[in-house]
Amino acid sequence: MEELFGLFLASFAAATLVPLPSEAALFAYLMAYPERAALAVAVATVGNTAGGMTTYLLGRVVPQKKIDSKALKGIQFYGTPVVFFAWLPLIGDALCLAAGWLRVNWIAALCFMTAGRLARYIVVAYFA
Repeated sequence: MEELFGLFLASFAAATLVPLPSEAALFAYLMAYPERAALAVAVATVGNTAGGMTTYLLGRVVPQKKIDSKALKGIQFYGTPVVFFAWLPLIGDALCLAAGWLRVNWIAALCFMTAGRLARYIVVAYFA
């Protein structure tokens, strides 16, 4: 059970500004407990999504003013579905922060963010 909590924490931290590869944590967990793949994917997805939504919330509290950013332009052009790609390295945190700053619908952001992160972890589990 402690291992699952560690996986949750690693996944959460990786979705914030901490440069930590959550895929490596999931992969290591699956190497030790392959029979718990579905549970591990669920825990990593919940942890990583919670971290992403924390970054979204931080974006909501930043006062709005004129900012020129690729992440902002992407969300403004493509809409909330672009948050699906919040799992990508380097730009993922910016997408979450931008979505919060733009005050996009949090439920839609949560759904797209969860779907993207779940898809990524399913691929990791498949190859583990």
